[in-house]
Amino acid sequence: MAKVVITGANGGFGALTVKTLLKNGHEVVATMRSPDSKNKASADELSVLGAKIINLDVTDEESVNEGIKNTIELLGGLDVVINNAGIGVLGIQEQFTIDDFKKLFDVNVFGVQRVNRAALPHLRKEGSGLLIHISSILGRITFPFYGPYNASKWAVEALAENYRIELSGFGVDSCLVEPGGYPTGFFDNLMKPSDRSQDESYGEMVHAPKQAFDSFEGALANNPVQDPQNVADAIVKLINTPAGNRPARTVVDKMGMGDHIGPYNNQLAQIHEGLFNAFGMGDMLKLKV
Repeated sequence: MAKVVITGANGGFGALTVKTLLKNGHEVVATMRSPDSKNKASADELSVLGAKIINLDVTDEESVNEGIKNTIELLGGLDVVINNAGIGVLGIQEQFTIDDFKKLFDVNVFGVQRVNRAALPHLRKEGSGLLIHISSILGRITFPFYGPYNASKWAVEALAENYRIELSGFGVDSCLVEPGGYPTGFFDNLMKPSDRSQDESYGEMVHAPKQAFDSFEGALANNPVQDPQNVADAIVKLINTPAGNRPARTVVDKMGMGDHIGPYNNQLAQIHEGLFNAFGMGDMLKLKV
């Protein structure tokens, strides 16, 4: 049984993961913004199932530090951190302003770093633990009209990879989960570009983001095996896997995209192993257990 904290637990992958963790006997602190108001229904549902609810805003360092401190007190420790909170985008990349990028990265990237920095002193002191980062297949390849999101998830991939290396000697694991597109509430809250002043110069292409999105939603509707529960199950499987045997990356997709990402990830792992061994750092790729 693991003591787990997860961000962004109010819906989508987060809520499903909390429910699946509880069914598997784990202790869970489910964090979200505004559990007493905006997200009260979600908080109440998860609380009834056995989760402990904490208000945590990943864009606020004080909120994160307090939330992780309270998590450790509530659970009597901490074993697993799931960085799930995130927002997506839809639009032509040029039309997203710098402020748009800052807002996105504040959640998807800086939020991850805030949470990890708050939790890692405890995990390193214990000499064990697991960081799980919810990335995306779009953190491995780029698709048009998701550009800023692509950039944020590529950054998360690098963060998680580097943590895996730097924390291996402390017994703390760092893993990535890379879902494809799934029918969750995530798509209902996509950030749109703030600056549409270039619409005319883009001509008919200005309609392409919505057309592409509608087409993908149609593909999802016709592919029931692309079930969000697959992602929650993959996360729980990682937690249940013994330390030292967890894959660095887990692709979760039933629409064909993942078939191409798996070999890509395997090749990168071989490149890392070759380079690290060449520079005498091969041991950093092995978790101390």
